[in-house]
Amino acid sequence: MSTNRRALEALLDITERSAYANLRLKQAQRGLTSIQAKWVSALVYETLDHLLFIDYLLLHYARNLKNPVIRGILRIGVCQLLFMRKRPETAVDSCVRLAKETGKEALSGYVNAVLRSIERNKEYIPKLPEDIAEHLSIKYSWPLWIVGEWLARFGAERTEELLKTPKQQITLRPQPPYTVEELKNELLNRKIPFISGIWETGCLKISSGLDFENEPLFKKGLITIQSESAMLACRVCGVQPGMKVLDACAAPGGKSAYLFALCNEIALTSWELHPHRKLLLDKTLERLNVKASTLLLDAAVPVEAYNSAFDAVLLDMPCSGLGVAASKPDIRYSKSPEAIDALVKIQSSILNTCANYVRPGGALVYITCTISLRENENQIEAFLKRRADYSLDSLEKFLPIELLGENHGMVQLMPTNSGMEGFFIARLLRGVAL
Repeated sequence: MSTNRRALEALLDITERSAYANLRLKQAQRGLTSIQAKWVSALVYETLDHLLFIDYLLLHYARNLKNPVIRGILRIGVCQLLFMRKRPETAVDSCVRLAKETGKEALSGYVNAVLRSIERNKEYIPKLPEDIAEHLSIKYSWPLWIVGEWLARFGAERTEELLKTPKQQITLRPQPPYTVEELKNELLNRKIPFISGIWETGCLKISSGLDFENEPLFKKGLITIQSESAMLACRVCGVQPGMKVLDACAAPGGKSAYLFALCNEIALTSWELHPHRKLLLDKTLERLNVKASTLLLDAAVPVEAYNSAFDAVLLDMPCSGLGVAASKPDIRYSKSPEAIDALVKIQSSILNTCANYVRPGGALVYITCTISLRENENQIEAFLKRRADYSLDSLEKFLPIELLGENHGMVQLMPTNSGMEGFFIARLLRGVAL
């Protein structure tokens, strides 16, 4: 099977059957060389990143896009022509062959004609709608409902900055006792370019150069992949020796591992609801040599035995993920306003339940990787109205002051800040109920 066929089938599963891009691509890359695997990944992700623009363009050149296979072939063809600097002849011919390879030989001439027409006229892009929301939605390939929400909240200029945020570099974090200096020397010796973390000094950023499936440093548990935003969120827990700490929605385990890296003298408990994700959690913690008690538990279901049992509880909430969608473009298309409503209910249930597990004087840290008032600020404000025994705690002692807004008890990190993903963080202290 050709690499383009693998990319096409992965794309169809993602766009037509809501498969997760990262998991589907791992399947598509099996048995390929490193170069072939990178091509499949790049073609799928680049197509997803420009999907709405590509579809808008195709509407002006293609009469019939109802067949999902032909639609997928044309999508990856346009992507190669406009965004991947592929030689036009190579891009078009490969898509014609792909039509034949997938049993659509009768439509291979149609594929050829559409793509060659787009190539001839690629300097003349059809005019985008004048409506600002529709214009930005198509130009940057973000669903209209998301653009509309951000326009209402941030205005046109800040919204456009958000929409055009590029994919983040890969952030590597050494797991103690391995140090960032040792990692620097390793990358220098292997001539892999890197820069230091902008907000977190204990990490390095690379664009490429490591095959993590086969990387010895990764397999030995000396390094892991973790964004600066995720690391900052863990710091807000303020872990100290002797503390009992709960990571209530812990899979795949990166934040539990960093909590332990920050202080290996904590009593760490990590929960996960789904069995297959708990396997990921256990695998991560074992690889990184983290001592933790892992349990298969639903954080939304009360367990009286854990009431007031922890000094700090980290809630890495299930969320819409819009703060990381620049690097994971499939997220944009898998969410809807109705899905957000359902998530808000789940988040509220988890928050209400786990708030009981914090001892008086302890901290509850609520985080998401999204940019959504309903999931973030509104959620915290509603919780504080319900729970008189909780109050916001200042983040100044945990985070750089440059990142904090007017309300220092919670912060929305933005992808427009260098090195950041769009995380929301709130720290809540439990006092005595009034």
